[in-house]
Amino acid sequence: MPMTHKTMEDFARSCGVSRPTLSKYFDDPTSVKPATRQRIEVALRSSDYQPNLFARNLNRKRTRSIGIVVPTVADPFYSEMVSRIELRLRDEGYWPIVISSHGSRELEVEATRTILSLKVSGALIAPLGLRSDHRTLEKLTQTIPIVYFDTYLEGDTPFVGNNNSQSVSTIVDYLCRSGDAPVYFDIPHVNHNSRERLDSYVGAMQRLGHEPAIIGNTDDYTWDFERIGYEQMEAMLARGGLPGRTILCANDRLAFGVMAAAYSQGRKVGRRGDCDLRVAAHDDHPLSRYTCPALTTMAQDFASMAGRSVETLLALLDEDDATVSPKVSLDATLVMRQSA
Repeated sequence: MPMTHKTMEDFARSCGVSRPTLSKYFDDPTSVKPATRQRIEVALRSSDYQPNLFARNLNRKRTRSIGIVVPTVADPFYSEMVSRIELRLRDEGYWPIVISSHGSRELEVEATRTILSLKVSGALIAPLGLRSDHRTLEKLTQTIPIVYFDTYLEGDTPFVGNNNSQSVSTIVDYLCRSGDAPVYFDIPHVNHNSRERLDSYVGAMQRLGHEPAIIGNTDDYTWDFERIGYEQMEAMLARGGLPGRTILCANDRLAFGVMAAAYSQGRKVGRRGDCDLRVAAHDDHPLSRYTCPALTTMAQDFASMAGRSVETLLALLDEDDATVSPKVSLDATLVMRQSA
């Protein structure tokens, strides 16, 4: 049976160390002498004691916690990013606190207030973009170190994200070399990524001597990309077809809906000669390799985006480190699968 210690004072006496020394250990195990650290860790293995980190944090100006705010954790893109960021922060001795804004301006404002109330040391935020309350987020950046990832708001706040100009240009080049020039299926411009990808498509098509062709209703604000891809594709096919045989979707989630609608209308998707449509997209969503056919896409660098985001925030937390880059744009990689 493990020994029972109800308070930090009880456990400190059992270890034979002072309470301040024990508190230093829980803040940073490397801050105490190796022999003392070993004594505490041996005692922990034979005790049921767990420090009340929340109560201890209330007495601090700032904690060893980092806030993470994303538009939704239901999207596997953000789930993957959050998972990688969490693990990296834990390796660095920080405790991640994840909050979703669920695509809501009001909940994003609430999230910023919550992480402030928890006295976090800093925050990593993927803002909604178009629907964000810019004044609230600007106030947050003036209070604690902030790094935006995936998308950003105008200003000087450091940002780590995808190089949309490079990635879209790369896949347009590939599609034009391997078949018909692509028609671009756009999505509602919920953040800067949407506009940047559209602009890159137009620029790449003009550079290659092709007339840009754009489809998709972008008027309604929504993050439900699979649904709008399915509904709009189904309606276009029912009306008699599309302006081209190659479709480049603004993101993978839209492509999932597009391919499902094509299947429901008896259209075969793929790059073989007997197929009716080629479909390609952007992101390398964790499920894109499991669609039928597997989706050709531009793979965002999840590992680098998560790692550079954390590194940038840690540099901001280190007041003596002046190596923070204001904006980091990461190149994506073309992943050729069976859909295009």
